Amino acid sequence: MEGTGSFGAGRAGGAFDPIAFVKQPQTILRILSWIFSIVVFGSIVNEGYVNSGSERLHCIFNKNNDACNYGITIGVIAFFASIFFFVLDIYFPQISSVKDRKKAVLLEMGFSGFWTFLWFVGFCFLANQWQRTSPRELPLNQGADAARAAVAFSFFSIITWAGLTVRAVQKYLLGTDMSLFTTDHLDGNPTIQPYPTGSGMETTDTYQSPPFTENLQTSPKGYQVPTY
Repeated sequence: MEGTGSFGAGRAGGAFDPIAFVKQPQTILRILSWIFSIVVFGSIVNEGYVNSGSERLHCIFNKNNDACNYGITIGVIAFFASIFFFVLDIYFPQISSVKDRKKAVLLEMGFSGFWTFLWFVGFCFLANQWQRTSPRELPLNQGADAARAAVAFSFFSIITWAGLTVRAVQKYLLGTDMSLFTTDHLDGNPTIQPYPTGSGMETTDTYQSPPFTENLQTSPKGYQVPTY
């Protein structure tokens, strides 16, 4: 990239460097958030329900199905959101419009901040319900490892999504270097070039009378008779 003048990215149309992209802190946080979301909803889906003494499955978090549903929901949405923003990170330097870049940064900032809050709520909810779970409800400690994994990686998700929120805020505060964009990128209208004027252009501001014209207003001289 040719600098970081516009919301953390350089001039549009630059070459994409995959190695530099993977090394970016934002990319690392994005991949970690994607992995953590898989662990959370995968643990609950696979081992989050047990049937203790009955044929009906119960959530391992204090038999509270809302806890399991909440963990699965935010985990699945975070999974797809991480993929979406990962693709957006790749495409972001190719966006030539300043307004579109700003919208993308605001979307990322708002979603990341909101999902950080939801992960915090999810961690508190799952941890509280797990503390209230009686060992008698989990024969042979069934599903205990999955529950601990869901709680732990919910906490880790708070950190990664908070980091993504901070990175998005930093990109927004960088603003725009207007030298990287032309006027048509800003307002969508082509630049109108003024008509060139120079010393070579001839103008006819005043009318000049042609040379050798006689003044018709003068009175004619009288005829003089020659003397002999």
